[in-house]
Amino acid sequence: MSVARLLRRYDDAVETLGVPAAATGLPTADPAGTPARVAGTPELIGHLDVTPDNVVFDHGEARALIDFDFVRPATRTEEVQNLLLWWAPLVPVQDRPRPLADVDVFARARLLVDAYGLAAADRARLVDVVENAAARAWFRMRHNAETLGGGWARMWDEGVGEAIRRRQVWLAEHRDALHRAVAG
Repeated sequence: MSVARLLRRYDDAVETLGVPAAATGLPTADPAGTPARVAGTPELIGHLDVTPDNVVFDHGEARALIDFDFVRPATRTEEVQNLLLWWAPLVPVQDRPRPLADVDVFARARLLVDAYGLAAADRARLVDVVENAAARAWFRMRHNAETLGGGWARMWDEGVGEAIRRRQVWLAEHRDALHRAVAG
């Protein structure tokens, strides 16, 4: 759970800076059809890409975040939903990395949220933010594949859109269990 504690330290540090006026110039326009964000007013500049590839470990402990390509104004709830996506992981079994195929994702989600120290009000709306992020991701990935090409197009062609749709179905089916796990 050191990755959750690392993310908390990062968020605590950047929150003290506020959301600079210059951050309002970051690309925020959503592709047509994208559902509106439900996470609320951004309170910090979030990393929002805390994947296993973007965390540096030393002797089994998360020590640093790298790859700040997705940094943008965000809420703590959005940061934690991204953490849960990759580290619980909140995806159907077929889309999980092999070592995580049989884990109890709800127990892991609870441990991660506890280790981060997410506030009660944020926990209460976390599942809504998780579902919203999945819905928004499908539109963003499709848009990036169509307009930017390269790796985005490769990921789309390899089925990331279908994987996002499977995640949406899985989240809808497990909404109540996930809420019980993370709401505290």
